[in-house]
Amino acid sequence: MYLNNKINNEELKLSLYAETVTRRTISFYRYFLLDDPQLLRDQLYQDWRALNCFGRIYIAREGINAQMSVPEEKFEAFFETLKKYPIFHQIPIKYAIEDDGKSFYKLTIKVRPKLVADGLNDDAFEVTNVGKHLSAFEFHELVGSGENIVVDMRNHYESEIGHFKGAICPEADTFREEITMVSEMLADKKDRKILLYCTGGIRCEKASAYLKHHGFKDVNQLHGGILEYARQIKQLNLEPNFIGKNFVFDERMGETVNGQVIAHCHQCGKPCDMHVNCANNLCHLLFIQCAECAGKYENCCSLVCCDVKNGTDDDKQSFLLKTNRKFGNRQVYRKSFRLANNFNLVSSDS
Repeated sequence: MYLNNKINNEELKLSLYAETVTRRTISFYRYFLLDDPQLLRDQLYQDWRALNCFGRIYIAREGINAQMSVPEEKFEAFFETLKKYPIFHQIPIKYAIEDDGKSFYKLTIKVRPKLVADGLNDDAFEVTNVGKHLSAFEFHELVGSGENIVVDMRNHYESEIGHFKGAICPEADTFREEITMVSEMLADKKDRKILLYCTGGIRCEKASAYLKHHGFKDVNQLHGGILEYARQIKQLNLEPNFIGKNFVFDERMGETVNGQVIAHCHQCGKPCDMHVNCANNLCHLLFIQCAECAGKYENCCSLVCCDVKNGTDDDKQSFLLKTNRKFGNRQVYRKSFRLANNFNLVSSDS
């Protein structure tokens, strides 16, 4: 059996949308020590490929982080595969807020140095000394009081389309940037109650330990993240303190929590919360684009990218040279694009 996918992405997408089976989107993570991450990766790939599971799973010496699409008819068999490995016993499973089952179109399992790329030396602080885990209801009440510091531990493009009321949403492109940024922003508030949240909880595990190491006295985190919060608050029939959409790292790009649209098209400024990637594959910028602008700019982020997408090899080479020389790296390019003229981001010289 192959231990990697051998079919091209377009065929896989067509196959997904032709399926008649019902799928559920789930996520889970756990920190634990692994002696042989590659061995576990290969075993899980065989187990889950046999069940026609899709998803994006990262394995490191420190544990696993998984987002998956599982056929409903195979759910029992899927949970049986988890039981084969003691490290997965009683692992909390989170379910998508809104789900058509089309979240992933292939199974990807990768071994990485870390589950979350934070750039930190884990030997420099106690990574297991995490903040207090709060239930959805506890977190809901503390946010609603307006008396505590609420911090979004996700990237700016995630918080832009949805966040908790009153939350601090740092202008960070990566978790690596944000974890130190938050510590510095709150340096004079170490005695205050800090409420951290992220998508599923994994980033808050590392962030809360980091803040505690740096002298923060009352660090708390939303157990299960936004995913579990949305599910439990709905069951309790409460009005969410989260407004807008929860960004997700799959084909859906987001799932609404309270139905509000709080973001805007990056090209015309109209209310919109639909993330897309620029159709110029040399750019591939993630940005928010309304349907009207998608038509006007051929699914690209700028007129320049429209021309490059439809241009010659020389045009493409010129674009690469220009962006590399001007911006140096993709993060700087993204930030320059985002900040240029606020919403008017499609000038011909962008």
